[in-house]
Amino acid sequence: MTRIHPTAVIADGAELGQDVEIGPYCVLGPEVRIEDGVRLAAHVVVEGRTTLGAGCRIFPFACIGTRTQDLKYRGAATRVEIGPGTTVREYVTVNSATNEGEVTRVGANCLLMACSHVAHACRIGDEVIMANSAALAGDVVVEDQAIIGGLTGVHQFVRIGKLCIVGGASKVNKDCPPYMMVDGNPAVVRGINAVGLKRRAIPDDARKSLKAAYHLLFRAGLSTRQAVDRIAETVKSCDEVENLLDFVDKSERGIAKP
Repeated sequence: MTRIHPTAVIADGAELGQDVEIGPYCVLGPEVRIEDGVRLAAHVVVEGRTTLGAGCRIFPFACIGTRTQDLKYRGAATRVEIGPGTTVREYVTVNSATNEGEVTRVGANCLLMACSHVAHACRIGDEVIMANSAALAGDVVVEDQAIIGGLTGVHQFVRIGKLCIVGGASKVNKDCPPYMMVDGNPAVVRGINAVGLKRRAIPDDARKSLKAAYHLLFRAGLSTRQAVDRIAETVKSCDEVENLLDFVDKSERGIAKP
């Protein structure tokens, strides 16, 4: 049963699924789509061409789908998509994209903690955690199961790899490889995310291969190209190592090496 507080303002054209709850003083724009089971607490604003996936929970004073802060915006039709099961805490902002047809996307079962910010055209994977006041500039990519510590700022166009954990209060201006711990100002790789790998039940053989690859990439005094070649020649292949090498190969900003 859908429940809408009488003080909520819902524009004509907004689409509401089943078993939706809209709290006091919420504001929904005319092109908003709310899927089944979504819960909006008090004072939530959802604007633009925005879709909230099934089971999302949005806490007070979050603003989703608002116009990009990019000064290049010229009125293009852009979208915001929030995946099912994602929780958006107090005062979070998720901006729409800049250019025609672009999407700002947050995946499924993510947690955006209070005061975090997702800028235009960011692409966030599934099960990502952004801690309090973490901020992504435009066009940032965050892959599945990554964790970004509180008060961390991420430069535009940076990529953060799968199962990477970024320490709090870091300044991230280079790509952060998957399965690594990254920290500092500027942020650099400090080690393997051993705890995260264990929690996600990554097999022992894969963890050993990642450890060997980490040593060659970050501790052997080799150039990135030399390290990648040596890993391909000497380290036992697995999905995780292949993902790491692919990430490094496609890096345009360079990786956050010590």
